[in-house]
Amino acid sequence: MSEIKNISISFREFHNQNELGAEDQELIEASVEAARSAYAPYSLFRVGAAIRLESGRIVRGANVENAAFPSGICAERTALAAAITNYPDDRPVTLAISAISVDGSPAEQLTPCGNCRQVIAEEESRWSRQIRILLAGKNKILELDGIGQLLPLQFNRSSLRPDRP
Repeated sequence: MSEIKNISISFREFHNQNELGAEDQELIEASVEAARSAYAPYSLFRVGAAIRLESGRIVRGANVENAAFPSGICAERTALAAAITNYPDDRPVTLAISAISVDGSPAEQLTPCGNCRQVIAEEESRWSRQIRILLAGKNKILELDGIGQLLPLQFNRSSLRPDRP
């Protein structure tokens, strides 16, 4: 007999960046700075990501587009790759994501694409800890405890090797 199951998510919503602590405000500003450096001549949608590592370091990434569209890379994956490459033993604690419009003003709310969600899930799996996520939009900021709230039925290492945590 089949059953209907439900998945629900919880998140916190802030309507003003000043409602956040100083470290989170700094991280969001770093993600906005990263968005300003994005290379997005095709979509004109500039996205920035900033990761605070356990040491307190902030690593930034921006989307980089390419005329051969599959060759581009998202801001979240750029930032995570930079953190893993440059600070392999420094665990990511919080990831902030922002976008800016063509005129340089904050863009509406956005969430990571499917590829980015999977990469964030892998990083959480690697450290066996959630990465807190801040999604900064024009009129609000969403705070999520981890990628499970955006990708509840994950494919991860336990999918490949059920005998490993």
